[in-house]
Amino acid sequence: MEGDSVEARESGSGLSMVGTSREDVGRLVVACPDRPAILAAVVGRLAAAGANIITFDQFSTAPEGGRLYLRAEFLLRDLPDRLDDVRSRVEEIAEDFEMQWRLEAAARRKRVAIFVSRYEHCLLDLLWRWRRGELRMDIVAVVSNHRDLEADVAAFDVPYEYIPVTPDTKAEAEQRQLDLLAGKVDLVVLARYMQILSGDFLGRIGVPVINIHHSFLPAFAGREPYARAHDRGVKLIGATAHYATEDLDEGPIIEQDVRRVSHRADPEMLTMIGRDIERTVFARAVHWHLEDRVLVHENRTIVFWPG
Repeated sequence: MEGDSVEARESGSGLSMVGTSREDVGRLVVACPDRPAILAAVVGRLAAAGANIITFDQFSTAPEGGRLYLRAEFLLRDLPDRLDDVRSRVEEIAEDFEMQWRLEAAARRKRVAIFVSRYEHCLLDLLWRWRRGELRMDIVAVVSNHRDLEADVAAFDVPYEYIPVTPDTKAEAEQRQLDLLAGKVDLVVLARYMQILSGDFLGRIGVPVINIHHSFLPAFAGREPYARAHDRGVKLIGATAHYATEDLDEGPIIEQDVRRVSHRADPEMLTMIGRDIERTVFARAVHWHLEDRVLVHENRTIVFWPG
């Protein structure tokens, strides 16, 4: 897979350079207080390293006194041998501009754990997209509090970790999850994991956690959302992917989508439509996070969409 042309392997990424190895593409992400000359400084440092910028996205939260967010992808031949040089050049300006930044090869695959309970639609969609090469990640494990999906996951040759959870064993279960994953993953995704993660777990896992919510937040939170939506005669249903925080369903929203429905749709039809939206919204959110397109500002996100 590595070494294929960027265009052949990265549909939707915004890159279109036939014959170019992904090994030679780097990615720089920056957040800092906005002020004059930042963009010129960043471009100058990359140019001084011999890099050719492929894509460059930036956003400031305010014309004056705002915070600048920046994402750049660049081509640099023999990047693995030259990445330290690029890093040292960015370090020369980082302190002056109070930058929070990260630089890495685009070929680096993030390590991901998928949490799931019994609903399989989001899980299997992610696994299918991963197997097709649409999601560039290494799946460390699928973690579940039920055994229902163990055989489905085995078909993808992915480790399945069964860790049961009850109200009395929640702390013990979370400790087992942390022992399994802490320091070994870059991202956790909740593919309809029907347990609330504690603030202690979220703090100790030390990586972002993405959740998929079965409605267009904030609406119809809680049990049987589609039946309640049917009772209200809703005309739009949707799904929301967001970062998980200690405050349930209050984290920064990454992606949302909706579908118009009519009075003819019964709860079963609404459920089918809703699950389809969940799959696509969740996949987009995970994809964008894997490509460092999602930057968090306070309790909202800046998403540099591809294309």
